[in-house]
Amino acid sequence: MSSTPMLVPTRIVLHQISRVLEVEFGDGFVFRLPTEFLRVYSPSAEVKGHGPGQEVLQVGKRDVTIVAIEQVGHYAIQPTFSDGHVSGIFSWDLLYRLGREQDTLWADYLARLDAAGASRDEAPTKAQGASSVARSCGQSAPGAPVAVMPAAVTPAAVTPAFGAELSRKRP
Repeated sequence: MSSTPMLVPTRIVLHQISRVLEVEFGDGFVFRLPTEFLRVYSPSAEVKGHGPGQEVLQVGKRDVTIVAIEQVGHYAIQPTFSDGHVSGIFSWDLLYRLGREQDTLWADYLARLDAAGASRDEAPTKAQGASSVARSCGQSAPGAPVAVMPAAVTPAAVTPAFGAELSRKRP
């Protein structure tokens, strides 16, 4: 048995305008995870494949949003993305790891896009996964932040950006 306690979010807020999921953990770390980042690092088989070397590069996801989020038991959330992707279950541990490693993972994703000659903006071709676009469920109208878990909701939208400032420990 591990001596490290499971980190559980104390607050999760979806900022619809800036397309950022803000996750605060009990240890004081607050991560602002862009919805595009979450979509391209979804833990689903559609993205990760069923084994090593079967990963599917996600392209054309710059404008993807989260249209709904459901809590899964006491250990995870399952977002529904605007491109129809619904099969990724993000455990608390995974959200924490994505937050801590965001800069490295994002740089790796951009390098893989570049190596493939692909873009964050292009519509995927059939070979790249157009079937997920065909299942699109539409996008809800942007608005004020939506609290996913009971928490204090701040009215200001988060400015999307990628960088070290996204993972900071609150005083």
